[in-house]
Amino acid sequence: MELWFSEPHTPDVKMSIRINKQLHSEQSEYQRIDVFESPEFGRFLTLDGLMMLTEKDEFIYHEMITHVAMASNPDIKNVLVIGAGDGGTVRELTRYDTIQNIDMVEIDKRVVEVSLEYLPVTACRLDDPRVRIFYDDGLRFVRSKEKQYDLIIVDSTDPFGPGEGLFTSEFYGNCHKALTEKGILVNQHESPYYADDAKAMQRAHKRIREFFSICRVYQVHIPTYPSGHWLFGFASNAVDPLEADAERWNSLGIKTKYYNTDLHKGCFAIPNYVKELLEDAK
Repeated sequence: MELWFSEPHTPDVKMSIRINKQLHSEQSEYQRIDVFESPEFGRFLTLDGLMMLTEKDEFIYHEMITHVAMASNPDIKNVLVIGAGDGGTVRELTRYDTIQNIDMVEIDKRVVEVSLEYLPVTACRLDDPRVRIFYDDGLRFVRSKEKQYDLIIVDSTDPFGPGEGLFTSEFYGNCHKALTEKGILVNQHESPYYADDAKAMQRAHKRIREFFSICRVYQVHIPTYPSGHWLFGFASNAVDPLEADAERWNSLGIKTKYYNTDLHKGCFAIPNYVKELLEDAK
């Protein structure tokens, strides 16, 4: 008998992956956590039945949520990561010797513990001495911070359930307050393709624009995310990612599988239908 994991993307579309076995399943205080093993994508993590990452394509997401900001301001020293309990974003950040401190805020301790047990490929650097893990609500945590972080990465789940508060005007305003003068906010920006995802993307973009003068959106291809077409948001009041010093980043010698400085420029060239959605979000 064949076993399949299926995730609905819309009422009329779903993605299915054949699995060898289910490695873990539990209902935590906040959500259902499952880990599966598949012949095509290796191990993968789902929360409340929604795909979070697979071993095969996680590098795309984690490199692009991290290196675009780091190349835009290589002087970043203090970083706040909200969400990211799987450890992939932290793994990419620890590759920079210039970063002095990484605070990771994850609401669900069990996501971290399950990732450490079953997903060592992403969770491998959570024990870096520069990393401090806080098990707290990201919205509550950031309220008390002021001009503390050079970079905030919001590596959240979708805008409902435990991650809902991370898509509000209050949250983005608090992130703005918590950033230094040249601070950068990067957030996973949902997909522009399916109608409900596009509306969530527009809401987030509209709210971020209330606080930042430089608001750009860049795109990436992630095969296991809805439609495969995914967006990230880049916001700052001082740093424009289109002015990144490619030569300086390349001199660091960081080996990546997806990100490069040519792609850095190209990923901000977005399709017309996405431009129109962003303009309508005003």
